[in-house]
Amino acid sequence: MSVTTHVLDVTQGRPATGVRVALELRHGDGWRRLGEGRTDEDGRLANLLPPERRLEAGAYRLVFDTGEWFAGRRVEGFYPEVSVVFQVRDATEAFHVPLLLSPFGYSTYRGS
Repeated sequence: MSVTTHVLDVTQGRPATGVRVALELRHGDGWRRLGEGRTDEDGRLANLLPPERRLEAGAYRLVFDTGEWFAGRRVEGFYPEVSVVFQVRDATEAFHVPLLLSPFGYSTYRGS
């Protein structure tokens, strides 16, 4: 299936456009990058998993480059990066992991 995200700037009440996001899979003691992209004008990234790759059970990580995004808006943020680690048990499901973002905090959840 797919791994998607939606980043919202809760300070401005708008989608966070242009946030760089990477999808990684735990591989031994480290992480292997599977895909990356930038959020669109609606703050969404439709599918981080490359078309030739199938989702499998395991630990995944979304890495949001919040430092770059805040710097581009001339905002001093506290978190230069947000990493969200989640577990895929059933690879036939879709995984939507939104990020609610502000310069001094963030929140995430499993969406649908």
